[in-house]
Amino acid sequence: MGRELERLLDRRTVTVRRALAENRADGILVKTPKSAAGVRTVAFPASLVEALATHLAVYAEPGRAGLVFTGARGGQLRRNNFRRLWLKALKTAGLGDVHFHDLRHTGNTLAATGGATTRELMQRMGHSSVRAALIYQHLVNGRDHAIAAHVDEQIRKVRPTEPGEASGT
Repeated sequence: MGRELERLLDRRTVTVRRALAENRADGILVKTPKSAAGVRTVAFPASLVEALATHLAVYAEPGRAGLVFTGARGGQLRRNNFRRLWLKALKTAGLGDVHFHDLRHTGNTLAATGGATTRELMQRMGHSSVRAALIYQHLVNGRDHAIAAHVDEQIRKVRPTEPGEASGT
């Protein structure tokens, strides 16, 4: 594991600097997020460190500019391929009608129930307006790791960590 990856996992943060966007006319484009607020650093729960380290080592492209999610042969993951993989993962997990974006909603709901303020939710989601954040709750600054710890507690209640378990993504 590289030094940069080790630092990321020790800090338990992920920084969003760019995103892939797919459209019919241009195909897949690497671009900055829609707004300046979309470029952000967010803390994640300690219970995810091992699974994330495994995922990055096995499935992601190496290096700072490497893609976190890739297709079966290591290339850019296209919408159609992702959907097929997502549905297979849901079936394996015994889950029904769950959309990928529901994961974002769940994370933000857990953050809000952990006491995240509107400002904190906006920062975590990468939004510059309060509209989306108000769906989840209102905020206070400087609680990002505390929020991640609360999310961690909720995850552990539902699914205790098992050593050596791969992410399967």
